[in-house]
Amino acid sequence: MTGIISYLVFFTTMASILAIATLGLNLQWGNTGLFNGGVAAFFGAGAYGTLLLGGTSQEDHLGGFELPYVVALAGGMAAAGILAWVVGVLTLRMRRDYLAISTFGMAIVFENVMRNAEWLSGGAKGLRGFERPLRDALGDGFAYNAAFLAVVLVLLFATYRFLQVLVRSPFGRLLRAIREDETAARSLGKSPARVRLTAFVTGSVIMGLAGGLYATFYAFVSPQDVLPTLTFQIWAMLIVGGAGNNRGAVFGAFLIWAAWTASGWLLSRFAPVDAQIYTGSIQYVLIGLVIVGMLLWRPQGLLPERLVISQSGQAPS
Repeated sequence: MTGIISYLVFFTTMASILAIATLGLNLQWGNTGLFNGGVAAFFGAGAYGTLLLGGTSQEDHLGGFELPYVVALAGGMAAAGILAWVVGVLTLRMRRDYLAISTFGMAIVFENVMRNAEWLSGGAKGLRGFERPLRDALGDGFAYNAAFLAVVLVLLFATYRFLQVLVRSPFGRLLRAIREDETAARSLGKSPARVRLTAFVTGSVIMGLAGGLYATFYAFVSPQDVLPTLTFQIWAMLIVGGAGNNRGAVFGAFLIWAAWTASGWLLSRFAPVDAQIYTGSIQYVLIGLVIVGMLLWRPQGLLPERLVISQSGQAPS
């Protein structure tokens, strides 16, 4: 029974962290129409930034600043935001498929830099030497994991409420107006480029928060954690849950993470021994099939976006 509870804590922690990242993508794609193919890079920037700033001194790479955890986590989010600003300035004038290709290419570049720049990231060995906050008081067992889960749930709720208020505000209506008809928004004196950049950076900072929490949970991050597969996982979560709906983003994250872990367990338990070495590849194929299947069967997702229109013809703030 204790083992089941411990696993449920682990499962909920990981699902909640991925839900935060999915909420960031929902702001970009669901509300603004920005196709970000480089989610893994912003997630990774938050993870690496947090460990570099908060980790202990290491001989083989940069870091060891040992900053307080809250400062290190904020620094990881800032790293994701700065990366997003640079990428956004260079790419956000592109549209749809061109934007997707350029951001995906940037994610490949980020992963290769982290894999080869040992002086910065520890290379393929990854970053270690990070002391989890309050470890001395709570230890490394169930009590610590349960306390960390509580923190993650609070941050997930805070992120959800922030985005709910944002998308219902005049700025949120502007985001949807640009998503639907950028030319019309420009004719009303708005600056789509500036608004798109703001949404892109904000969503990426949220992804950086998720990356920082992920790295904190494992006290380790490596290039294997920022492979393009992560981008497809989070996209599958948003597509299944429902783009444009924050509840859908959270629901999709939990649902796809449950499907991912369940498929891994089933394949490892029931697949032929010779096929078990391909478990990861089979799971990747399943993600692709989920995305394609949802786009064909229910492109709006399980919990689609719903805009309530007031009598004045505007969505209420």
